[in-house]
This record gives sequence, C-alpha cells and structure tokens, in this order.
Amino acid sequence: MGLMEARWENIVPFIAMALMEACTIALTILAKTALTGGMSPFVFIVYTNALGSLLLLPYSFFFHRDERDDEPFVTKPSLVRIFLLGFTGVFLYQNLAFLGLSYSSPIVVCAMGLQSPAFSFLLSIVLGEGGLRWECKRTRGRVIGTLICFTGAFVEVIYLGPFIRPSPSSSPNSNFLTAIAHYLTFFKNSDNWALGSLLLACATFSISIWNIIQLDTVQKYPQVMKVVSAYSLAGTLQCAIFSAFMEPDLSAWKLELNMDFYLIIATGIFGSIIRTSVQVKCSKMKGPYYVPLFKPFGILWASIFGTSFFVNSLHYGSVLGAAIAGTGYLLIMWSQVQKDVQKDMVEEKDNQQLDSDDQITPLLLGNGDVDQV
Repeated sequence: MGLMEARWENIVPFIAMALMEACTIALTILAKTALTGGMSPFVFIVYTNALGSLLLLPYSFFFHRDERDDEPFVTKPSLVRIFLLGFTGVFLYQNLAFLGLSYSSPIVVCAMGLQSPAFSFLLSIVLGEGGLRWECKRTRGRVIGTLICFTGAFVEVIYLGPFIRPSPSSSPNSNFLTAIAHYLTFFKNSDNWALGSLLLACATFSISIWNIIQLDTVQKYPQVMKVVSAYSLAGTLQCAIFSAFMEPDLSAWKLELNMDFYLIIATGIFGSIIRTSVQVKCSKMKGPYYVPLFKPFGILWASIFGTSFFVNSLHYGSVLGAAIAGTGYLLIMWSQVQKDVQKDMVEEKDNQQLDSDDQITPLLLGNGDVDQV
C-alpha cells in the first residue's frame, strides 16, 4: 500500500504539471488566433485579468482558511511590493507578451520564456548576489547554460526555416538564394517576427525581475494565494488605465457571445485559479524546482499542436531555437539545484556542529581558567 501511494505521489504531480503546460500552450494558440482575427491585445489583457482578480480575491481566503496569519499583510512596505509585483508580473509582462505574440507565434513564446533563468543569473551578478567562480562546476554550468539559452533565442530571432507542415498549395522555391532569404526573418519585414521576439524577450526579463521581488515577498508573507490575489488586482488596475489610452475605441471593448468571449472566460479561470493552485500544491509536494522543470514541455506541446491542427504555422527554425533554449534552461536549473543541495548540506553540517557546541559550551563557561584565556 505504501509503495502504491509513493508511486501516485510521483505520478499525479507529473501528469498535473504536464497538463498545465498543455493547457497553457492551447490557450496561447487560441489567443494568437483571436489577436490575428482582430481582437485588441489590450482589451484581452484587461478582461482576463479583471475576471481572474474577481475570482482570486475570495478564493485566496478559502485557500488559506486553515492557516494562521501571523504577519500583518496590509502595511506600507507590503503595498509597495504588491505594486511592483503587479507592475512587473502583470502590467509589463502581459502587455509585452501579448504584443509579442501578435507579431510571432506560440513556439517563440516558449523559447523566449525559457530565457528566464538566464536573465535571473545575470541579474544576480549585477545585484551582487552571486559571484563568478569559474573553478566551480555549478558556476560553469550556469554560464554555459546562459550562453546556450541566448544562442537559442538568437536562432529564434534570425532563422525561420521551412514549414514543418506546409499547406498543399505551397511549393518550394527553385532559386536557392531566394529560398535562403525567405527563411531568414529579416527578409520578412511584414511579419515583424524579430520585433515579436524582442518584445517577448523583454517580457521574460520583466518576469525575471518579478521573480526576485516575489521570492522575497513570499518569505515575509507565506500565504501565497493572498499575495497573488493582491498583485493581480494591482496589475489589473494598471493595465486598465494604460489600455484606456491605448484602445480608446469603445466598440473594441464590446464583447459578444463568440469564441473571443469564451476564450477570455477560460483564460481568466485557468490562469488565476487552476494553474496557480496546481503549481502551489505541486511545489509544496515536490519542492520549489519541480514546477519550473516542466517549462520545456511547452516546446513539445506547441510542436504537437502546431503540426496536428495547423498548416503553415510551425517552422523548423523556430523548433530548433526553442530546443536549444530548452537545453540551456535545463542546464541552468540543474546547476541551481546542485547549488542549493550543497547549501542545505552545509547548513545541516553547521546545525550539527552548533548542537555539539551547545553541549560543550556550558562546561567551558563553568571553567574560570578557560574563561580568562
């Protein structure tokens, strides 16, 4: 019975996180379809976040109903943190991400999202939180992983390649030079592929800053869902003010009972309640690195969905760039896990030494000669 329970404890989180990535990619593809069909990204962002905030507010209290709130949440420092979390994690990230998506594709969203640990590593160096010790294997792993991530992003930006599943009407160009030019993004200015990739990279940089603020905030206020609810509301208000200027046409804000409306409902519910709850539960069950390790699954799902349901939507170059970025991502994550494992071992050793000192110290303090020395 114990063995079966242990297996389920491994299987259930794995399936849950794999499905979360699949749903995220599916909703991203549908969002790309809606944006291509003429829906304003600013309208989409405001409505999805407004719905998510309304759902999160009561749900956060229900989620933490059995937990004692020792630290007062509504204080001046916490409000500043909430504002910054909403600004970096909702306002900046989502506006940049959806604008980038409108110019590119879901596979590019995956590839640029995988740059997050590379940006975090660079930020830790700039902020003086991490040093570069090249003799350390973990440092070498993070540096090499960062370079691999950026290589994948570079490939994603400059090289499209042929379609993996072209439409029957498309035929290969016989002119080699013309074909090469067709496969490089800078020769396809109308698609704004490079601009979309740059916007998505900026969105990932924003979420890397958000992650630093979020980690420090959760340490002070461990009721995660309340933190999420608060900064979601703050970010929604920021998005609403910004979008009112960016999209002054009132007809763009009018919703009808069509696919766009149902997509907003699905995205709001999934992003605010379902995905966040599953990620929090899996992190508590399997540790802080379990959830991020599933991010490269997005490449797999984007490739499957792109080749199964759409023609002329997925390029070999896009998949190649995403795969390279995924390799670098996993290398950085492995290096970070090894660093934290060693840190835990050192802390455990120090605690054991401290326990030993606690047993010896009273004897030393009772000896006047030793005290004088």
